Amino acid sequence: MIETIKEYASKRIDLLKIEATEKASISAGVVTYLIVSLVAFAFFIILFNFGVAFYIGKALGETSYGFLIVAGFYLLIMIIIMVFKKRIINMIADKVIEFLNH
Repeated sequence: MIETIKEYASKRIDLLKIEATEKASISAGVVTYLIVSLVAFAFFIILFNFGVAFYIGKALGETSYGFLIVAGFYLLIMIIIMVFKKRIINMIADKVIEFLNH
């Protein structure tokens, strides 16, 4: 009987190790995917914004106006993010908890 309990405990510990390894490997994969995606997206956004700024500047006859308009757009986005800070934080926290519980 004691031997069965020891064997059960050993098997249970092995199972917990396997589950922890699985979650860690999935998390590492997700983090790597997110980093690569964010870097690619950052390059896209930067180059896209340069293009938009130059295009607007050319249409207005002054390149600096295009950059000012693009900067103003990002200022507006930043203000919106600051206004909805708590909602954004709670939404992200809920998604992290949901991901970790699966």
